[in-house]
Amino acid sequence: MGARCAVSAAAPEPGGPTCFCRDCLADHDIAARRCGECGSPRLLRHPTLPALTLAHIDCDAFYATVEKRDNPAIADTPVIIGGGKRGVVSAACYIARTFGVRSAMPMFKALALCPHATVIRPDMAKYVRVGREVRHAMQALTPLVEPLSIDEAFLDLAGTQRVHGMIPAKVLARFAREVERKIGITVSVGLSCNKFLAKIASDLDKPRGFAALDQEQARVMLAEKPVGFIYGVGPATQEKLIQRGFRTIADLQRADEIELMRQFSTEGRRLWRLARGIDDRRVEADRGAKTISNETTFESDIRDFATLEKTLWRLSEKVSSRLKSSDLSGATITLKLKTADFRQRTRSQSIHAPTQLATKIFATSREMLAKEIDGTSFRLIGTGVSALRVGSAADDTDMLDRRSAHAERAIDDLRKKFGNTAVIRGIAYDGPGKEEE
Repeated sequence: MGARCAVSAAAPEPGGPTCFCRDCLADHDIAARRCGECGSPRLLRHPTLPALTLAHIDCDAFYATVEKRDNPAIADTPVIIGGGKRGVVSAACYIARTFGVRSAMPMFKALALCPHATVIRPDMAKYVRVGREVRHAMQALTPLVEPLSIDEAFLDLAGTQRVHGMIPAKVLARFAREVERKIGITVSVGLSCNKFLAKIASDLDKPRGFAALDQEQARVMLAEKPVGFIYGVGPATQEKLIQRGFRTIADLQRADEIELMRQFSTEGRRLWRLARGIDDRRVEADRGAKTISNETTFESDIRDFATLEKTLWRLSEKVSSRLKSSDLSGATITLKLKTADFRQRTRSQSIHAPTQLATKIFATSREMLAKEIDGTSFRLIGTGVSALRVGSAADDTDMLDRRSAHAERAIDDLRKKFGNTAVIRGIAYDGPGKEEE
């Protein structure tokens, strides 16, 4: 592959502006500094703009932004999504990040850095609903949408210029504007010619940003980055590369492809190509969530089975609710435990038919939990469902399953009508921890 990169089946259509206003979409000379139509300084300019068709869209501080949307009183304050002294940060708004708060940071450390932050426990059902709204808006732009998580996706807009009557860059700018106006959150867009560079571009201008990046620019920009900047290069691989003289991406750019393959096999070829901004992965529209799970970190370590069991039921209901709202079911149940000394135990079990029922998720998880009760104290417990498929599946393979499914869905209907506390099962318990995705 040469200096230009292209991964789309359809070639980009020629022609189009190289600079336009992101607010009113008016075209401008590439040297313009402000929109002559609406006065906005938010101009997107790039000499190859009409030819760039692959985008990465990322919702800005998604959980925190949704909470600020729903409570304008905290719009200009630091917000942390998390909870519990021994929990971790699920998300932090950009104001909180200026104090050093980061996702996955222990809550006690986050509150030490930003003691005046508003702390909100995560509401995954709400975030899933908003994420689905954004996803539907993406799918109105192109059928080639590859979700990466609840709040980000790749989009391939090659061949859509005639459909939308404008170049992909303008389509994306209009999309970002409409999401902000109709859904009440903001997104950042990265536009390039492949996935690797689009993902890099979306991080260049956060929040509420839009950046375009071509391969030649990327090669220069990447040169100074450490080898660990390349996705898939973890600490172990980075250390191995450093030991062999590859500290920066520039070192990889200078290397011979055959020599890298000799030292690192197929990984060597991947590194050689990405160091030059080459990535031929296509956008896969059928990619979706692989696992839906919930977990909780306790305020104090717990070894008692009855307490763990009650918390497990609450988590099973959370997972079930997310499966139902996403119209998914799964055939593999996974139990996650973390001991007081931070050792993790993960146990999985396949079931005879895919399910989205809390009762079945709980029963399978409980069975695995019982085998782990040996006097060990646990600081975290979680459950999840994988091997997902679309649809509610057949939870009625025998009489007991049919009765359980009928009862649970009747309870769901009552809760939709009268609220989540309308029906509470006997085992239900307001556990001592916080839920995390």
